[in-house]
Amino acid sequence: MGLVSLFADVTYEGARSITGPYMAVLGASGFMVSFIAGFGELLGYGLRIFSGHLSDKTKKYWTIAMVGYVVNLVSVPLMGLVDGWRMVAVLIFSERIGKAIRVPARDTIISYAAKKVGTGYGYGLHEAMDQIGGLTGPLLISVFFYFQLGYKASFILLVFPAMAAITILAAARKAYPHPEKLEDKLDADKGDKHVTKGLWTYIVAVSLVGMGYSDFPLIAYHVKKLSIMRDGYIPLLYSMSMVVTALSALLLGRLFDKIGLYAVILGVACSTFFSWFAFMGGSSGVLIGLVLWGIGIGAQDSIMRAAIANRMNAESRGMGFGYFNASYGIFSFVGSAIIGLLYDKSVQLLVYFSIASHLVALVLLIMLSRKMRFNHA
Repeated sequence: MGLVSLFADVTYEGARSITGPYMAVLGASGFMVSFIAGFGELLGYGLRIFSGHLSDKTKKYWTIAMVGYVVNLVSVPLMGLVDGWRMVAVLIFSERIGKAIRVPARDTIISYAAKKVGTGYGYGLHEAMDQIGGLTGPLLISVFFYFQLGYKASFILLVFPAMAAITILAAARKAYPHPEKLEDKLDADKGDKHVTKGLWTYIVAVSLVGMGYSDFPLIAYHVKKLSIMRDGYIPLLYSMSMVVTALSALLLGRLFDKIGLYAVILGVACSTFFSWFAFMGGSSGVLIGLVLWGIGIGAQDSIMRAAIANRMNAESRGMGFGYFNASYGIFSFVGSAIIGLLYDKSVQLLVYFSIASHLVALVLLIMLSRKMRFNHA
């Protein structure tokens, strides 16, 4: 599954590194870039409630994952075949819907295997491999731009890693047709069968982090609008942040297996001031801001999921991932809309909003750390 995510990320993270500037070239405003990215995340997270329930009810983890990956990855090269930012937006939405379909089933598959090595490390390892793809995709885009292939050809060429991801997924399904058998029955029966009050508090806290997080397309839009760097360097910025994300996911994953929720608190604390650097610090500030941004993403995509896997019974894990991701997506969408509006009005207010969201989340997480353990179910 790590290899599947690696090639999938080459595809859609490569695309993601240039969708902001691409829509700017096609005439979209800063608000529309942020709104489209945010609404895409809302679809990508909110619909996971339904796919999570479907995953738990049917146990058809591989089938659901395959359908999601196909929808997810086919949407990317099609972006190079359309004209106008509105059609690009439609394909961004379909790509996110595909991700919504596949993620709860994929995360449940990973949860079964991760119990063997430590849940935090398992998700951290998966996220690290995921980010290798996240690094490679934007680098490929930079190479395409170096050879002056342009936006459209760059999107179309991403069909090849997409095909590789789907092929590996089919091989994984054949090798491990019953992933639930990878987890010991005693471990599988541990944990909550329903989302408890404490777990809801955790979900709201990490959702607040998502609300205060700017999507990369808006940061890229900001860099292009102010001519902070040349267009060809923007994908490299994204690649740099993916390296940071991969390394932080591995480190925080190991820490999570030892200190539980305190590792999540550390990740959130590191990312609290990313927006100040990214939007108000010039070229050097953008670099620092994206390092902090990458640490936060590393925590969000690894140990925040590991906490759900450790607290939920195996029979209800898909539902837990669904609620977690839906809440995160709704908060992220609202945050992206607010951040987009604030960007067009006052970058300083945007920064204050982002920092405040992080600080409230930190308070909730610190309070929760005294009541619940998340490194062991």
